Amino acid sequence: MSDTVAILGAGAWGSALAAHLGRASSTTTIRLWARDAMQAGVIESSRENSRYLPDVKLPPSVSVLSDLHGAVDGASLVVVATPVGALVDLVERLRAKVDAPLIWAGKGFVAADDAGGVALAHQRIAPLWRSQVGVISGPSFAEEVARGLPTAVSVAATERTLAENVARRLRGETFRAYVSDDLIGIEVGGAIKNVLAIAAGASDGLGFGNNARAALITRGLAETGRLSIALGGRRETLMGLAGLGDLVLTCTGDLSRNRRVGLALAAGKRLDAITAGLGHVAEGIAAARAAHTLASSLDVEMPICAAVYCVLYENLSPRRAVEALLAREPGPEFQ
Repeated sequence: MSDTVAILGAGAWGSALAAHLGRASSTTTIRLWARDAMQAGVIESSRENSRYLPDVKLPPSVSVLSDLHGAVDGASLVVVATPVGALVDLVERLRAKVDAPLIWAGKGFVAADDAGGVALAHQRIAPLWRSQVGVISGPSFAEEVARGLPTAVSVAATERTLAENVARRLRGETFRAYVSDDLIGIEVGGAIKNVLAIAAGASDGLGFGNNARAALITRGLAETGRLSIALGGRRETLMGLAGLGDLVLTCTGDLSRNRRVGLALAAGKRLDAITAGLGHVAEGIAAARAAHTLASSLDVEMPICAAVYCVLYENLSPRRAVEALLAREPGPEFQ
């Protein structure tokens, strides 16, 4: 079988991964799948995704197509680079015909039949897929990856051999990839950091300053750890790239879509108008609802995530949400 990687999703992240993998290996064929045939044709002919990554040229080893089954046919690895909300649908469409391992790069939760209807992606996908599955996570803005700027991520999978193989593929001159054996912790960190980035954006938008943002990041990391432990993950994983690293990036970086949502909420904009103007999916919006459901079903205290949920879905003003958080009685720091 030829060494072919199928990347499903020609948004910013999928295009960035295609550009990076094309540069990293001269022997691997990359197939980048775009849902829209016209978009696929434009990217293929121009050799760049001008909508999401202007001026980033795709290497010759990357082909762009809109035929989903043609993209995955004979692939040695399938990478789903869509928002996590599209992951289950793609798996359902492909699972009867694809034997290759599956990795995804989206961050968030998926629908399930238990735990209040919410699950981590691997909990839902692993029983459906015929091969190993896993996730790429960590502080990695697509634009910077596409431009070859230094980046480091974590890779975790249901079998360590897959995580090692994917990490090996990803490594390049400016790209570091580390292997983790805590799939739960990696996924929890990637999902919750987007919710916390909305809170950080709102705090910044309200003018609460650097001290408040640092406190929010630190206490947000603590509640992420509590959820990870309740789901079977390890707290120390959240000290790594997919936890603290991604959290700091998403809460402070100007390229963060979720932080921009928080900034816009603080400015008094309506959520529907905010999402319409983004041009991308901000995964923290759906993740806030899922985290609220999980925290309630598992009896895990997550006050910052709860505040974000109330702002997004119960019309609580960002200022009132912060006031409510400040009014809470502090307990022991490490608990």
